[in-house]
Amino acid sequence: MSPAFRHGAQIRREFLDFFAERGHAVVPAASLVPDDATLMFTNAGMVPFKNVFTGVEKRPYSRAASCQKCLRVSGKHNDLEEVGRTPRHHTLFEMLGNFSFGDYFKEEAIDMAWALVVGHWGVDPGKLWVSVHHSDDEAYDLWTRKIGMPAARVIRLGDKDNFWSMGDTGPCGPCTEIHVDLGDSMGPAHPEGPGGGGNRYMEIWNNVFMQFVRHPDGSMDPLPRPSVDTGMGLERIASVLQGVTSNYDSDLLRQLMADGAEIGSVAMGRDEATDTALRVLADHSRACAFLVADGIIPTNEGRGYVLRRIARRAIRFGVRLGLGKTPFFHRLTDRVVEHFGGAYPELVQRRGFIDHVLRTEEERFAETRDKGLALLDEEMGKGGRILPGDLAFRLHDTFGFPLDLTRLIAAERGVGVDEAGFDRLMEAQREAGRAAWKGSGAEGTDAAYAAMAGEGLQVAFEGYTSLHAEGAVVALLHEGQRVPSLPAGARGQLVTDRTPFYGESGGQVGDTGLVTAPGLRLSVTDTQKPADGLVVHHVTVEQGSVAVGDLVRLEVAGAARADTRRNHSATHLLHAALRRVLGDHVMQKGSLVEPRRLRFDFSHFQAVSPAELAEIEDLVNGWILENVAVDHRIMDLDQARAEGAMAMFGEKYGARVRVIRMGAHSMELCGGTHVERTGDIGLFSVTAEGGVSSGVRRIEATTGRGALAAMRGLRQAAEAAADRLHVKPTELTGAVEKLQGEVKALRKELEDARRADALAGVDGLLATARDVGGIKVLAARTEGGPELLREQADKLRDSLGSGVVVLGTAAEGKVSLLVAVSKDLAGSRVHAGKLVGALAAMVGGKGGGRPDFAQAGGTQPEHLDAALAAACDRVAAG
Repeated sequence: MSPAFRHGAQIRREFLDFFAERGHAVVPAASLVPDDATLMFTNAGMVPFKNVFTGVEKRPYSRAASCQKCLRVSGKHNDLEEVGRTPRHHTLFEMLGNFSFGDYFKEEAIDMAWALVVGHWGVDPGKLWVSVHHSDDEAYDLWTRKIGMPAARVIRLGDKDNFWSMGDTGPCGPCTEIHVDLGDSMGPAHPEGPGGGGNRYMEIWNNVFMQFVRHPDGSMDPLPRPSVDTGMGLERIASVLQGVTSNYDSDLLRQLMADGAEIGSVAMGRDEATDTALRVLADHSRACAFLVADGIIPTNEGRGYVLRRIARRAIRFGVRLGLGKTPFFHRLTDRVVEHFGGAYPELVQRRGFIDHVLRTEEERFAETRDKGLALLDEEMGKGGRILPGDLAFRLHDTFGFPLDLTRLIAAERGVGVDEAGFDRLMEAQREAGRAAWKGSGAEGTDAAYAAMAGEGLQVAFEGYTSLHAEGAVVALLHEGQRVPSLPAGARGQLVTDRTPFYGESGGQVGDTGLVTAPGLRLSVTDTQKPADGLVVHHVTVEQGSVAVGDLVRLEVAGAARADTRRNHSATHLLHAALRRVLGDHVMQKGSLVEPRRLRFDFSHFQAVSPAELAEIEDLVNGWILENVAVDHRIMDLDQARAEGAMAMFGEKYGARVRVIRMGAHSMELCGGTHVERTGDIGLFSVTAEGGVSSGVRRIEATTGRGALAAMRGLRQAAEAAADRLHVKPTELTGAVEKLQGEVKALRKELEDARRADALAGVDGLLATARDVGGIKVLAARTEGGPELLREQADKLRDSLGSGVVVLGTAAEGKVSLLVAVSKDLAGSRVHAGKLVGALAAMVGGKGGGRPDFAQAGGTQPEHLDAALAAACDRVAAG
């Protein structure tokens, strides 16, 4: 039997509904930017749940389902060059998954997989194969005895194919995979099915059974609460349910190929080269749109460089279709928004931003693309079989050609690339990139925090409603190790069962303050939140000693907290004002909220004008004056997003979130501390605006006491300046303009006087002219600077009538030379450009010009007199 045709969007919805009906929480897709420093991108459905599987994070559900956007184009998954050439390689793909966190295990997972694939979707069981780990008798028996799969189509495979681990140590276990036989058109049958390799048998669903924990010595023990992690590529199951053998022929990508054909005015199926290009455009446009929607912009390092590589590879394939004379790629990524925006609302929310970023990237590449291609053509025209590494590096560094793009173009001509040479030249930049991904170096401390989280240690945060609390000391650390006590004078970390101290997160710095008890005093210099629910106080023991089990009083520094609250609430209003004034492409890219100031980074491609800054400042202060209540609510993440709450860039959220609403102006997900009413902010003042990186701007500002201090400082500076000019502060602008005018006039008078003196002084040089073979040559050092050389030379040449004038001047370690030749001699007997070039070489420089007039510069003023003395000999020599 053949399954009924289902569109990709329907399959996605049916998968999530199927598991929701079976008690699974449906979790929205996480960002492609993972909360995991070991990964560049979210590359599997389990990545957002990694801390749940390891026990570091607790969630209010024990089973979940998701459709996770994933990107595999870096590290061991770097198959970029295969994308478009094979039926199943992609950069971005959607992974359907169901997960059990110590809830159900093998039997229920296998039952549900079979019920969905065969029972609900109607896939012919006769076309299905199953693989299990060779040691997993339990899974084998479930498939053969309970499900009824023929033993001949349940194959046992080794660790390489059917055993999964999170790393060298930690959770691991066997997996079972469901495969589909695609038929004779994809190759000959094999008695071992997918065990025999080839493209005929396609894996569609992998069920990983995390039942062991692996130790450093390689030994494994059973996990107390085994879990399940499954993954099914949406593109693969869509091709099965739609009766096609290539993912690109499913409606998920076929429509984007058709869009590319329409934009390029080409016919699908015309030839393999055309279809390859259309497949690349379909895949890459989808990846780029999703990446930009998650806040990634093209750069020359890290995630931004991956985006640039994908975009420029797509543009190159578009050029091969005849596109590229005008920007086209952003038109295709806009079709991605149309097709996928229903399932991924962030695409619709960032539609204008996606368009702007990718159109700008294409325009920038166009500025250098043709020159780079010409350089490649020139080199490959020499007939060599290997493109030099230094040329590949130059194409990368100067013309913006990623190495894989250079490799692609060279391969089209049957030419290889000296990648070793390229790598040598890139080593410094590679090292800088690697350094950016290194950890904090505090391995011992990090391990201690992970152990605490694994023990289920949770700290009750009471700082939203109080600045002080009574708590018990539950852990102490010194130099990364847990200790029973800290003596007087020691520095370390303290954890209590409850605290009013806010741990640094969401851009807000940690609180400072005091921890006290009779005979005990600790200063809290910082507060961190290394894991969900774990608040760590960095302390110095000033008096007494503290031990685990002590009862202590914790008190936050109230003035600093109040200033921080004002600044944090102001960042929310600033974000809203930026989007109101500049457009909804503005996304938060980072922030810093501390007592004395706030800093807010956001996506925008040009400087914010003074008029725009004034409008933003006015909006924020207007909302402050409205004095609306700041509402704090806890709600489901899905509900918050449905109501329009904005999420902070790079922040991780659980199923239940805290929403901060400020009237009708701002609604954001935020765990930070805030004022009670907007009027509590007092005053908002922008102190600086500038660029951080390509496409990212930064605004710095102050509020409340900080803004008052800044304004007082400005007023005092204005009063001091006005006092010096003997005017009122309100008259300062006019006084300064008047003073500038007077200074300008005086400078002009002085310059005119210097020019007149310099020109008058050259008359005395006429007597130094020498006759060299019938040619009058005047070579002399002059004063007055290089800007007067031409006027002096013109005057001397006119006075000579016929002859050669060579003048030189030196100032601030630099030399200026000028040669002027009368028209009757220029070119025929003396060439000014050649003469000045020869003299410039003597002063460490170079230059040239016309036969009658030429200039040069140098860096060795100590040799100027010798160069001038050599002028007559040079003229005599011709």
